[in-house]
Amino acid sequence: MANAASGMAVHDDCKLKFLELKAKRTYRFIVYKIEEQQKQVVVEKLGEPGQSHDDFAASLPADECRYAIFDFDFVTAENCQKSKIFFVAWSPDTARVRSKMIYASSKDRFKRELDGIQVELQATDPTEMDLDVFKSRAN
Repeated sequence: MANAASGMAVHDDCKLKFLELKAKRTYRFIVYKIEEQQKQVVVEKLGEPGQSHDDFAASLPADECRYAIFDFDFVTAENCQKSKIFFVAWSPDTARVRSKMIYASSKDRFKRELDGIQVELQATDPTEMDLDVFKSRAN
């Protein structure tokens, strides 16, 4: 399923793991990587349900771009337990320019493959995706 614009294919596993997270909450998070040589998006890392936001943040490389999904649990002002599925476009300032361009140009097409994303976050450094940012965007 490559698209002419970015020429990026999406590995079937990307969708399958997302559906498992969405339907069965099998994972806390999924980190996706673009294999530039193969021109496809693949699953790089899966977070266990018991893992935290800290574990998630630690799984994103400091100087390489990634896409990620995070299943965020929170309690509303009315004391209801809820969860929201976040799509995170991680593009650190220190990443290679070419890499940032590839991730940016492939993002919307990749997101369309994952049906059920509720919030999108763009982050260029860790402060832009810390826990407070998730909390404020979830409500």
